[in-house]
Amino acid sequence: FFFFFFGRTTFIMASRQIAQVFENYQKARAAFVHTIAELALRPQNVDALQETGAMALLRPLLIDTVPSIQQTAALALGRLANHSDELAAAVVHDDILPQLVYSLAEQNRHYKKSAAFVLRTVAKHSPELAKAVVDSGAVTALVTCLDEFDPGVKEAAAWALGYIARHNAELAQAVVDEGAVPLLILCVQEPEITLKRIAASALSDISKHTPELAQTVVDGGAIAFLSQLLEVPDAKLKRQVFSALSQISKHTVDLAELVVEAYIFPAVLPSLKDPDEYVRRNVATLIREVAKHSSELSSLIVNSGGVIALVDYLSENQGVGVMPAVMALGYIAAFSESLAMSVVVSHGVARIADVLVNEHDSHVRAAAAWSLGQIGRHTADHARHVAEVNVLPVLLALTTDEDASNDLKAKASKALKNILLKCTHLPALQALLVDAPPSVLENVVAQFAKILPSDAKARKQFVTSGGLKKIQEINAEEGSDLHEAIVMINECFPEEIVRYYSPGYSETLLQRLDSHDPKA
Repeated sequence: FFFFFFGRTTFIMASRQIAQVFENYQKARAAFVHTIAELALRPQNVDALQETGAMALLRPLLIDTVPSIQQTAALALGRLANHSDELAAAVVHDDILPQLVYSLAEQNRHYKKSAAFVLRTVAKHSPELAKAVVDSGAVTALVTCLDEFDPGVKEAAAWALGYIARHNAELAQAVVDEGAVPLLILCVQEPEITLKRIAASALSDISKHTPELAQTVVDGGAIAFLSQLLEVPDAKLKRQVFSALSQISKHTVDLAELVVEAYIFPAVLPSLKDPDEYVRRNVATLIREVAKHSSELSSLIVNSGGVIALVDYLSENQGVGVMPAVMALGYIAAFSESLAMSVVVSHGVARIADVLVNEHDSHVRAAAAWSLGQIGRHTADHARHVAEVNVLPVLLALTTDEDASNDLKAKASKALKNILLKCTHLPALQALLVDAPPSVLENVVAQFAKILPSDAKARKQFVTSGGLKKIQEINAEEGSDLHEAIVMINECFPEEIVRYYSPGYSETLLQRLDSHDPKA
């Protein structure tokens, strides 16, 4: 009995010791992954973690026997991969993706969220890394996760799919081919705001590439469900809703009309005054993408009060955020005289001119120059309204500004010529006579040659303001269009007046004075 009891006690003590060893090992693993996950949150730690081989040590812990360690290991990998494409590439090269994909189908909901997070952080960096995620079979597993009961799993999967789809049409098509669109549209209908937001963002990322991909989203009924969210109080959700509708609308007139048929106008216009700047910008972008397609769609925007709302938006905002509104007004004005006049009477010309003068971003100023050209190119009345805000000298200065981008110079030059071809506003034309380069001067002088023969009041003003004198100072090659225009202008005035304002005429008079003999 003694030996039996002693042996039994020894066995129990040994078992406890062994169990304690494994328990300590488990605690050490848990502490390790938790510490790495915490350290990975801070960018300054990432290089050191990479140099110490943290990625290689985390990999075997993805298949640990303890679920919480698996989840934390995946979370740590995701945080590391999130910091740089180099670390994300390491996840691909170390063959971690297949294990993550397998776990998406087999593990619990907590691990699925962590695994989807890693896939997202890898896919976000570049098309090549996103393609590696697709090639690992992750899209199929992620789409399956969209059908999970847990909203957190759906969010993580939808987010990863959006990051894959956003890079290019090929990757977006891979997401579509796995049947993601119908499930994403169902996610938009779920009660959780965060899930709605991420699903709308994914639909936007899919729609932006090609008309065919956008049509797939439309065929799934997305427009109807997105349009129901135009007035939700959540700003981040509205950003994504307006973005998705913009991406659908931008491709073709048919898609834009389908968006408009969801009665988004005038419902979207109050959001141009939303407290969130990204909501305001995305609404302006949506209006631009609809307006650019046809005069009918532009007329619909005008009739719903869209032009006034856009002009108010320009008055209340600044920076790159005004660019879509400036372009929307330009697109509307481009289609017809009446639509351009609707921009004029809404005081849009002055607001766009303010953008051209006061903004610093080259792209924004180029858009403003282009829009002014679209407004002023229709008739003399349109050109006069543009000229009256004193914008022609600004456009002229931009054409020769060495610090301006090539695009801004080209847009300013084109706009100036478009306006000058219709402009009959003499003060504005005369202001350009002094500094205009030959290419612009030809257009300015040609306009004077059209106006002066039939307007006696204009001829008198032209003389008294010094215009005729400046015309005589222009050196034009004989036989050129510029020379012929100058000849036409001179023919509008008596020969004595033309001679009086010609260079050197005062010297001629002095010579005659020298040769004049009063006694004779």
